[in-house]
Amino acid sequence: MPNPLHNPMFKETGLWTPGHPVFERISQGFIIASMVVMSIGTMQSLPENVRHGLMMTDMVFGIGFAAEYAMRIYNARNRLQYIFSFWGIVDFIAIIPSLFIGGTDLKALRALRLLRLVRLLKLYRTSAALQRLRRALEKVRYEFVAFAILSALVFFVASVGIYAFENEAQPEVFSSIPASMWWAVATLTTVGYGDIYPITAVGRMFTGVVLLVGLGLVAVPTGLIASALQDEDIAETEEEDPEGSDPERL
Repeated sequence: MPNPLHNPMFKETGLWTPGHPVFERISQGFIIASMVVMSIGTMQSLPENVRHGLMMTDMVFGIGFAAEYAMRIYNARNRLQYIFSFWGIVDFIAIIPSLFIGGTDLKALRALRLLRLVRLLKLYRTSAALQRLRRALEKVRYEFVAFAILSALVFFVASVGIYAFENEAQPEVFSSIPASMWWAVATLTTVGYGDIYPITAVGRMFTGVVLLVGLGLVAVPTGLIASALQDEDIAETEEEDPEGSDPERL
């Protein structure tokens, strides 16, 4: 079975080839560990020596990502094409935080630390499961568009409805349709924060209807994704064993 992680942009030269399972697992480990270090580094109560250690660790991750970037350039069939490709740019941006602003606390540079989040994009490239999910989502993209349009209509109707029923009783809470949209979001997603709620009988009845509709809205995308993933698994099984999936051979 061909390696699902291999990118034809790179040459297959062995263990350290981009796309090889060992290479990509190491890359995944670096990405996850760097996110853990970034998260711990935001704790204000850390001793100075621990903070310094985290800074040095982040620098090591930066060097590791730089080495990965260099190896991908070296193994690319067309190096300029890789450098200016989407993933080439992602790999380059992932290096910047540790190598240039690693441990600084200057407020002007803190926003640049968010560039570390770009490293999470690299997980997609190194995960066959995420690529399978992407293929499944592509199969139901039109259904998702239709679902998004329907959800937007329901969301607007819910906002208008609760405004009509509650504005007179709570003019400071449901002061306008845009102000009522927060209630619609919390209710349709079945979160129900409870910071704003209806007090009239008709408003509460309307809320009950919206809650039932919200349960359906939450379930629809889950069903679409589950069905698409099942179809993707069946397709992969047939690709691996085409003879076994032929009913005439059973």
